[in-house]
Amino acid sequence: MPAVTRRVALAALTSALVLLGVDTAVAGGVGSNGSRDVEASGDTSGRVLQSRITFNLKGAAPSKDSGPITSNAVDWEPPACWYEPYWKAKNFKTYTEANWSMYESVGGDPAGIADDKARYKGGHPYKDFNVDKNDEGMWWVAVKNPKMEDDPAAGNCTRDPFWVDNGDNPGVPQAIDTETLAGLAHQRTVVPPTKVSLAPNGKSTVNAPTWVWLDKGTFKPVSVTASLPGSGLWATTTAKPVSLHLDPGTEDAESLPASGECRINDDGSIGEPYARGKAELTPPCGVRYLRSSGDGSYGLKATLTWEISWEGAGGTGGDLPSGTFATTTEVPVQEIQSVNR
Repeated sequence: MPAVTRRVALAALTSALVLLGVDTAVAGGVGSNGSRDVEASGDTSGRVLQSRITFNLKGAAPSKDSGPITSNAVDWEPPACWYEPYWKAKNFKTYTEANWSMYESVGGDPAGIADDKARYKGGHPYKDFNVDKNDEGMWWVAVKNPKMEDDPAAGNCTRDPFWVDNGDNPGVPQAIDTETLAGLAHQRTVVPPTKVSLAPNGKSTVNAPTWVWLDKGTFKPVSVTASLPGSGLWATTTAKPVSLHLDPGTEDAESLPASGECRINDDGSIGEPYARGKAELTPPCGVRYLRSSGDGSYGLKATLTWEISWEGAGGTGGDLPSGTFATTTEVPVQEIQSVNR
C-alpha cells in the first residue's frame, strides 16, 4: 500500500478510535496486556488501556504545601495493576478490528494477529466478540496503576481480555473489587501541611522550653472516594489525624515528652497553647534546645500521623495502614536566657 494511502487509512481509523474514547497510541490487535504497538515484527506488547476509575476528594482544599501521606506499613502497597470491566461487546469489536486494520495497513504480518482473531472472532473460545451478548456482560482488561507504571508488580496482570457475564464473579486474582478501590484511594489521599504554632514565636532560647501546639479544628478528616462508573463498585477512605511527632532537628535537644509523640486531645487539638505565666512550666508538647544554632537555625520536623479506615459497596470496609506527612519549621536558637512571661 502506498505511504500516502496508509496515512489516510491510519487517520480515518484513529478518528474512529477517538470517537470511542480510547487510547489511540496502541494498535495491532489485543494481546495479554490489552493492546499492541504497531509493529511489523518483533515484540508486539504495548501499553495497557487507561483505567475508568474516578476519584473524589473531600476535606481541606489542597494547597501548594499539601502532599500525599506516606504509608507506615513496610509490607503494604496499593495495587500496581488489576482487571476491570471495560468494553461492551460491540465497542470491543470495533476497537479491536480497527487495531487489526491499522496493524495490517503498515505492513504487519497477518500471522502476527492470527491467534487474536481465532480467540475473539473465530470461536476459540469466543465467537464474533460476543456481540450477541452485548447487554449481558463486559470485556475485562488489564489496567496498570498510573502512579506505579515502573513498578515490577505492574507487569503481573498478563491475562488476555476476557468476558464476564453481568452479575458473575470474574473468578480471577486481581479482579477489581472494593478493597482494590480502597487501596487506590489511600494512595491519592492528600493532606494539608503540618504548620505548628510555636512559643516563643521568634527565637527560642537554650535550655528554655519551646511550646508546640496545633489548635482545635486545624486538621479535619480527609476523605477520598474511588468508584468505577457503571459497575456499582466504590470505596471511600477517611484519614483522621491522631498524633504529632516532633524531631528537633539536632541531637543537642530534648523532646517533650521524651518520646516526641504528642497525642491528640479530646477536642481535636494537639499540645497546649502558650500563655503568660507558663514560662517555668514544661509544655505537654514541645522541645528544649541545649545548644545555640549560631547564625543558622534548627529544622524542627513536625510529622502528623493519620489513621485511615475505609467503607465500600456491599457493606465492605476495614482499616488501612496509617500514614504520615511532615513539615519542617526553621527555629533559630539563642544563648541568652530571656524570661517569657
